[in-house]
Formats: sequence, C-alpha cells, structure tokens
Amino acid sequence: MERVKAERLPDGRYVIDPGKVNIDHVETINGGQSNEVWIDFEFADVRRIRPQQRKLFFALLNDIMVWSVTPKDFLKDLFYTQYSIMYDGKEISLSNGSRCSVTDGNRLIDLAVDFMFEWNVPFKEGYELLPRNEEYYLFECCRHRVCCVCGRRAIIHHVEGSRVGMGGDRTKVDHTKRRVLALCEHHHDLIHSMPEGEFGRMFHIPVEGVELDVETLRKIGVRGDYSAYQDEQRGTATG
Repeated sequence: MERVKAERLPDGRYVIDPGKVNIDHVETINGGQSNEVWIDFEFADVRRIRPQQRKLFFALLNDIMVWSVTPKDFLKDLFYTQYSIMYDGKEISLSNGSRCSVTDGNRLIDLAVDFMFEWNVPFKEGYELLPRNEEYYLFECCRHRVCCVCGRRAIIHHVEGSRVGMGGDRTKVDHTKRRVLALCEHHHDLIHSMPEGEFGRMFHIPVEGVELDVETLRKIGVRGDYSAYQDEQRGTATG
C-alpha cells in the first residue's frame, strides 16, 4: 500500500505529486505499465489515536482470549503483525504517547472485528463498545448475517423508507437502492412494533441502515432484480 499526501488546490480539488509515487511498485502490481492506473483512496484521520480506541481493541482481545483460551499478549502480537504485513511494514502502537493516528487505530480494530465475525467469536465485553455509528460495522453484520443488536443469526431488514411493501415481490426489487440492517427474528419483530427512531435510541444503533452492493446481496442470499447492474457490467466489458 502506498501512503501519499494529497495537496488541496485553491479550487478545492486534491492532487497527488507523481514524483512522490513509487513508479516501480505501481508497474509491478499493474502488469508492467503505468500509463493508466486505477487507485483506491481514503481520507485519513491524522489525529492521535484515542483512548476509546485502545479500550475497544483490548476489550475485543479479551473476548477472543476467552473464546480461544489464548494469552492476550499472543493475540495482541498476532494482530500487530497482521497490521504490519497489510500496511507495508508500518508498526502500530496503542500506548500512551503513540504517534499513530485515529485511522491507524480503526484499521487495527477492523482486523479484530473481521476475525471475530469470520470465526463466530461471541461479542461480550467488547460488543457494547463497538462504534455502531460506523457503516462498516453495520455492513459486516449484514455480510455475516449477524444481528447488530445481539449477535444472533440475522435476517435482512429494510429500514423505513426502503421497505418493499406488503405483498410486494422482493425478487423484482433492486435491493442495492435500499438501506438495510441485519436483525435477528426477535429484534426484527420488535422494530416493526415501534417507531424505528425509538428502536435506535433503545439499542444505541443508527437505524438509517446501509446500502449493500450486488456481490454482497447475492452472497447472503438476497434475491432481487439486478438487471441494471448486469447491463452496466456488459457495457464495461464491451467498451
């Protein structure tokens, strides 16, 4: 992963100085050419890592430790090493005085959360601390069919304003245009019994939900009309 600073122009646009990009690296991962390159980018939060992030990470480690009967120090080193491998040897530290950023902390937490979803590790102490206002967490709950309130097996709930409607054929709907939450049957019934805003306040979750891409919807078994996406893919392939 290349980490390059973008400069802001007077008109509000951001540009990257090509001289700061490792062209050899770009050519290596791009089939030997650098004339046309596709990139992913994110806006980094460069503020110093927060105590809440430290508390959350070690709470999640405690959950994994209880589940796996593995020493916490071993698990910490495991995720620190994984972080370093993923981000080109960069070291991560959550200690007081660390110069790591909020973005660095979030990336480390994401590694622990991904592990817990992948291996069905129960969220206990750490669960109540999860940053539920972040779409990433809600997306992961949908992707793994885990209730965002209690962690049990979930169904996909269309939030208010995105519902299919009584008697509607869900297979005729483009679900990429609708916002959803992952809820177990109990909490799905409960959210239908009260205003969604009240449900969100009760369980401290954002009830606006998230949008899912076609690949994720198909993976979790949400059938719908995705012909527009298929037409777009065919156009890209022939163009």
